[in-house]
Amino acid sequence: MQSDGVCGFQHSCPLFPVLLVLIGLLASTGCTTAAARWGRAASDEASLAALVPLQRIEAIPQAQAGKEEVILATTTSTQDSGLLETLVPLFERQTGYRVKTIAVGTGQALALGARGAADVVLVHAPDAEARWMAAGNGAARRRVMHNDFVLVGPPDDPAGARKATSAAGALQKIAAARAVFVSRGDESGTHEQERSLWRAAGVDPKSQPWYLETGQGMGISLHVAGEKRGYTLSDRATFLAHRNTLQLESVYEADEALMNVYHVMPVNHRKFQTVNAAGGHAFAAFLISREAQDAITHFGVERFGQPLFFTDAGTAAGIAD
Repeated sequence: MQSDGVCGFQHSCPLFPVLLVLIGLLASTGCTTAAARWGRAASDEASLAALVPLQRIEAIPQAQAGKEEVILATTTSTQDSGLLETLVPLFERQTGYRVKTIAVGTGQALALGARGAADVVLVHAPDAEARWMAAGNGAARRRVMHNDFVLVGPPDDPAGARKATSAAGALQKIAAARAVFVSRGDESGTHEQERSLWRAAGVDPKSQPWYLETGQGMGISLHVAGEKRGYTLSDRATFLAHRNTLQLESVYEADEALMNVYHVMPVNHRKFQTVNAAGGHAFAAFLISREAQDAITHFGVERFGQPLFFTDAGTAAGIAD
């Protein structure tokens, strides 16, 4: 297992005793459910941070004259949820860099990085990310945070998705009822996850009259689903950020298949010599710093009474990726 350049699982690693404590605690409590993991209180996050302290894993470079702009290609969920409005100004104040954000679907964000048209990528499609890294497009891959996907639909749930015993089962009920389902259809991380769930359900929704593709981001797709009294798959953060303007409710959640993990990857400057390598690495280092992770932990608590993302940098999960 690779350590991502941070710290391996060797006895010489200074975090090794701490990791043993964490592993022991996890073993003593048994297997936690997805709902327990995603819904844990902020105090639980604080306890975890005390066991495996967040730290500056690498120095965050300061901007150099003439190289102040950093191009960030990222998924629309980080933009639509409002998270970037918190993180980007903090990064810019600390480093002197200016961030140009391109918020698109994960597939498009990865494509920008694969052309050297971005300096750093922040996305949430692990399988696609692994292929992207294997092609030599990234200099590193660091786990930043996670939340989950939720299946949302009309409050009266005409398809009976709430009665399902799995996310795939909920989609089977939607297909059987021929209820409207709105897909982003944009090769995003959410779209990739949705297609995976349809495969697990044994249903091919393409060309079905009840299956609509917007080709748009999560915010727009949620509003289309609300207008059509349909269902859609959304990341929790964007759904909560738009919930008060939607006639939609969560109808199925907390399935292990709905886990939603975000990684940051500086674009490989050896393959693309025109990228701002220092800027890309600076933004990646910032996202796993204590300051950024604290900001992520508290993001959404005041407005929604719960965090919209759970931090992963510095935890055993983050080191393992």
